Amino acid sequence: MLQTALAVLDWCGLVVFAISGALVASRKEMDVFGFVLLGTVTGIGGGTVRDLLLGQAPVFWVRDPVPLITCVVVSGLVFVTAHIPQSRYRLLLWADAVGLALFAVSGAAMALAAGAGPVVAVAMGVVTATFGGVIRDVLGGESPVVLSREIYVTAALAGAGAFVLALQAGAPREVAAALGFAAGFALRGAALARGWSLPRYRPRPGRTPEEVRRLGRDE
Repeated sequence: MLQTALAVLDWCGLVVFAISGALVASRKEMDVFGFVLLGTVTGIGGGTVRDLLLGQAPVFWVRDPVPLITCVVVSGLVFVTAHIPQSRYRLLLWADAVGLALFAVSGAAMALAAGAGPVVAVAMGVVTATFGGVIRDVLGGESPVVLSREIYVTAALAGAGAFVLALQAGAPREVAAALGFAAGFALRGAALARGWSLPRYRPRPGRTPEEVRRLGRDE
């Protein structure tokens, strides 16, 4: 039952992230090969980094090429249907939010299954959920969303953390997975709907020469 639930989460995340990558290609008016490239790297990029960090070689899509083929097919379908949504950017953001929450949970679960501890599992959930989007944004000429003020990595951390904490508290794994997905998607969705963002560092202006001299006299 657990393996089936994790497999469903992973496949849903794969498809949703492939769609989000292909939609970036549609905004850039790329050809079908651009759609396939961005859709594929978005779908399998985070899981690839996760497997490499965990020493799971060969990585999952080399062991079983079905995920790779799925990304190619999904990206091709988006190429002929991307004109349907009226606002592809909004669709991209919400599709990405779903994929983020799904991959945060499945990535953490796979890390636990590989023998990683809770902290590492949460980190691997964040990696799985975010690195595909990083690669997508870099190749698509976009500013990586993880480097912006948007609540993105924080949402992945919330999803993976809620999943692992629920497991540590003794919750059934299916319940923990549902809680993790809900936490990650709710935070990211609320940020999209309400425009939430993290505070940005603002450097303090340096002292003027007159202020420095005045401080020296006071001393």
